[in-house]
Amino acid sequence: MTNPDIIIAPVVTEKSALNSQNGIYTFKVAKNATKTQIKKTIENHFGVHVIKINTLNTKPKDRRVGKYTGKTKVYKKAIVTLKSGETIEV
Repeated sequence: MTNPDIIIAPVVTEKSALNSQNGIYTFKVAKNATKTQIKKTIENHFGVHVIKINTLNTKPKDRRVGKYTGKTKVYKKAIVTLKSGETIEV
């Protein structure tokens, strides 16, 4: 797996925006990416030092549009803590 394939997109929510002020960033990552691969990719791509990585697989939620029901997509999320004083431009 190459570096561009690991990080899919940043997760932009109110909670992630508040956490980014403290040096904690959230990304959607490939399902089969390991913590070591994620750490190397973020350090190489953004030029920062990663202290800690937490990963989780999201669960599908029920959504409804009119009479049609469905589920949200399932993805893997990585919560990355950086060395103090370092930031990432998202």
